Amino acid sequence: MDVHGPRVETPGSVRITRIALYAVELPYSGGVYHLSGGRTYTSFEAAIVRLTCDDGTEGWGESTPFGSTYVAAHPAGTRAGIGLLAPALLGLDPRRSERVGDVMDATLTGHHDARTALDVACWDAFGKSVGLPVCDLLGGSTDVPMAPISSIPACDPEDMRTRVADHRARGYRAHSVKIGALDADGGPALDAERIAASLADRRPGEFFIVDANGGLLPETALRLLALLPPGLDFALESPCASWRETASLRPRCPYPIVLDELAQSDADVVLGALDTADGIGLKISKAGGLTPGRRHRDIARAAGLTISVQDTVGSSLAYAAILHLGATVPPRSLRGVLDCEDMVTRKVAALDTVVTPDGVLPGRSPGLGATVDEEALGDPVAVWES
Repeated sequence: MDVHGPRVETPGSVRITRIALYAVELPYSGGVYHLSGGRTYTSFEAAIVRLTCDDGTEGWGESTPFGSTYVAAHPAGTRAGIGLLAPALLGLDPRRSERVGDVMDATLTGHHDARTALDVACWDAFGKSVGLPVCDLLGGSTDVPMAPISSIPACDPEDMRTRVADHRARGYRAHSVKIGALDADGGPALDAERIAASLADRRPGEFFIVDANGGLLPETALRLLALLPPGLDFALESPCASWRETASLRPRCPYPIVLDELAQSDADVVLGALDTADGIGLKISKAGGLTPGRRHRDIARAAGLTISVQDTVGSSLAYAAILHLGATVPPRSLRGVLDCEDMVTRKVAALDTVVTPDGVLPGRSPGLGATVDEEALGDPVAVWES
């Protein structure tokens, strides 16, 4: 008996017949990435999937955890989760995204990182099967160029200022500036210097996110806020690790608060909308793919939250998914899209994008618009076939 219920053949349907998993090392392009609490990273491990349908349609997807100390995800766990999910998807129509999600729900609880690569690959196959870009399937592109967001690691204040300037010169109009120094390493005083230096050369139209990645306590956050010079314009992202700490800080913080690590499920985004925050950092692999990411977009928009579309990190395929979801967010609500492809040195695909002086948009190629370099992937580490 099929625990997922009987599957009825639908005229014109396509079926997943093969899923291949690739493990790809992605070295960080900036040397050492420093995050709050002394966390450091030099490379990331991508899980990339290729699904093939019975009519020859292919779909590609990626999930790359930010190490093992960002959210509850790590590379080996991502691959193991895909190993549980992939066999359950064989025989499904990848275009029935919510039904694919139901099967993944019934197969594995949580583990959004593992679901993401498969979910995104289904959307890529969907787009290719009907000759439309993924953004059209998600509601349609606004056709307004989006501001790319840089990712500036926590380091020496003048080094951070230089990194912001370098990205500005390359067309970036939004910047995610990392903070969260331990008291032993300089604490709030160092973080205040980092923020002031990063914003020192601010240009009209630029947007700054100051991101603690949950590394502050309410006490250290308040000490930091007291040390900042007047007139700075930024949003404070993920100041604290828990809902209670974040809620306690909110009435005492003069800056908008944006949720990231705390906003992983639909219910999290709803809770954030109940006056806990002013915006969300919508990371696709943290949400579990484009299917839940679309729901998070709609909840946030209905609640008046601003949105930046990102991912934990990733290569070309992760960036493609970011661009397609980001393009569907109304410009008034969108603060930018993370160029995670720029964060790593290995390029796994050529993307169809439209780059203008005002920002970036996905092109009109079907699916994600990604032409994958299969040599860059190597051999698959696992294959499932029906």
